[in-house]
Amino acid sequence: MIRLFIAEDQRMLLSALGSLLDLEEDMKVIGQAANGEEALAAILKLEPDVCLMDIEMPVKSGLEVAEELTKRGSKSKVIILTTFARPGYFERALKSNVHGYLLKDGEIDELADAIRKCMTGKRIFSPELTFDAIRKANPLSEREQEILRLAALGKTTKEIAAELFLSAGTVRNYISEIMNKLGAKNRTEAAKVAEGEGWI
Repeated sequence: MIRLFIAEDQRMLLSALGSLLDLEEDMKVIGQAANGEEALAAILKLEPDVCLMDIEMPVKSGLEVAEELTKRGSKSKVIILTTFARPGYFERALKSNVHGYLLKDGEIDELADAIRKCMTGKRIFSPELTFDAIRKANPLSEREQEILRLAALGKTTKEIAAELFLSAGTVRNYISEIMNKLGAKNRTEAAKVAEGEGWI
């Protein structure tokens, strides 16, 4: 029996997914959550075989939960379900070692099939999502992403420099390079572009 956990903030979809997957003879839904923080706590406690995870959830995103599970050495396999074909999301999902990255509007039979394949060690990715990611790679280095994430939170150059143990001049150079790469007029616009693509 494949033990499933579902994390999805749209309650109707959460309920429908749970009911439909419970009808599969070899699957049992052992837990559900409507936000990322609840999901993380429950997954660590219940240790399901497979977690179906929405990307955009309150408190913690599905990607943040997947990253945290990887850090903690969880054995649960994660399948990300999304409506967003954002290249940066796919890139982060791969780094988080997810086993699947699928569109939410697929058939339930396809999802059940993907879950079974994941259990055999295969990784399943929707072609539409992978094509977009290959077409538009993230131009920012990890350090640039880190700096832009802090800038997006409204931190000043001095605050970013202090947090990352860099000089203010170095941070200004990074921000200038980021704006150049993203074709943005200022740091706010750069953050908006990067967030829209799922790069930060």
